[in-house]
Amino acid sequence: MHPAVVTGGAVRSRILHVGQAPGDKEPKLGRPFAWTAGRTLFGWFQEALGWSEADYRSRIYMAAVCRCFPGKRPGGGDRVPDPAEIANCASWLQREIEILRPALVLPIGKLAIAQFMEVPRLDTVIGQQFALERYGHTFDLIPLPHPSGASPWHRMEPGKTLLHRALARVAAHPAVVSTVDAERRTRRS
Repeated sequence: MHPAVVTGGAVRSRILHVGQAPGDKEPKLGRPFAWTAGRTLFGWFQEALGWSEADYRSRIYMAAVCRCFPGKRPGGGDRVPDPAEIANCASWLQREIEILRPALVLPIGKLAIAQFMEVPRLDTVIGQQFALERYGHTFDLIPLPHPSGASPWHRMEPGKTLLHRALARVAAHPAVVSTVDAERRTRRS
């Protein structure tokens, strides 16, 4: 793994986003989902919730399975973190769940989803909501596909339909609704 550690910063939220690991651009830009996959991800939330990238970053705590760029694969593309690297970083996610006590967890991509449940295929989990318990805390989990340009899954069927179903579940989730309601009350006062 290559330093520097990439974090989404301190955001007090009942919504926890869990990505896979930073790409090669994120350490240079100092934030997760700072490049192409981020534009796609934030576009999904703009369409589903009307949230800009700044809205997303200020409302959702952004974590990752691994916190440093894993490096490139031989032949190109980002390397997937190996089991030892995932285990080495697992305590960070555990502590974040213990501290934040999220009502909603959004794992982004198969590797992140697999930290919470088995994923035989994406079409068996995307578009659904699951109630889970981890580290003494119960929360809802709404898995999302990875917005990588290398994966066409979210751009073709059944991925497109399942992604829209998942985003509708996110938009209707009480943690999201209460976040928006609290901001409206703050603006009025």
